[in-house]
Amino acid sequence: MKSSTLRQLAPVAAFYVLVLATPTLLSYDYYYLSILTMAGIIAIIVMGLNLLLGFAGQISLGHAALFGISAYTTAVMTATYGFPLAVGMLSGVGLTAVVALVVGMPVLKLKGYYLAMATLGFGLIVYIFFNEAISLTGGPSGFVGIPQLHVGGFTFDSELSYFFLVWTTVTVVLLISLNLIHSRIGRALMALHASDKAAQSMGINVARYKLFIFVLSAMFAGIAGVLYAHYLSFVAPSSFGFHFSVQLITMVVLGGMASLWGGIAGTVFLTAMPEFLRAYENMEVIIYGLILILCMMYLPQGMAGGVSKLVALVRRRLGRA
Repeated sequence: MKSSTLRQLAPVAAFYVLVLATPTLLSYDYYYLSILTMAGIIAIIVMGLNLLLGFAGQISLGHAALFGISAYTTAVMTATYGFPLAVGMLSGVGLTAVVALVVGMPVLKLKGYYLAMATLGFGLIVYIFFNEAISLTGGPSGFVGIPQLHVGGFTFDSELSYFFLVWTTVTVVLLISLNLIHSRIGRALMALHASDKAAQSMGINVARYKLFIFVLSAMFAGIAGVLYAHYLSFVAPSSFGFHFSVQLITMVVLGGMASLWGGIAGTVFLTAMPEFLRAYENMEVIIYGLILILCMMYLPQGMAGGVSKLVALVRRRLGRA
């Protein structure tokens, strides 16, 4: 095996060992495991968004809608029409990819603020649809009775089993994403991020790469959507609105643009922080905002950038010693 491949696999293997050890480290506290399970589901979306925003430079404020399309599709297919779980899940991810393809072809011709506004408009349309199509989605009251995931005779009906399912999926998505960014496609995406015209002059098909990464990013949101729907057995439009899209962007930026590891760290941090701030009751929103402001002021390159600077500082100090 090549040394470069080993260098990529070793951190992922260490990460998965940490995942396996986490329940023991948390003394099997199901409250903390449930928080981490939700963080893992969101981390899958954030990794896809990081590929799109951090590596390819294409902003999207519509990923909450893509997440919701997948969640509602598998919910309706399995709970309303009684299709097998595998069919419902594949339909969720598949329909999300098709919607991303149809939306992405015209929308990705736009740039910057215009692209952000277009994806925001798409997200709002989907959000209104979830609310208004009451006979299909349950409307503002939500959709209940979504079956739990099961494989053969095993049902993922405990916090521990779902935690391992979600974080194993996170590890697989991370491995796929790391392979992608270290491939020719990843280099093309970074060239595209730097300059569309420069990338085009190097023979890169800009439109095709933009569409590819947008659809792949949507598929990651789709995977997260099916995991979310079958985990909670309930979905409602409020989970897929503009506010959640902004949260996803914040997680990418706080974790570190173009850093998959930073994205995961930012997601876990921002998902867990509100739970710990509940003890401060009415002050929690103010404290949450202050922490975000301080992070942005002192970690302009995100948590990943802060860790890199810290490691470089330690190395310099050790070199002088």
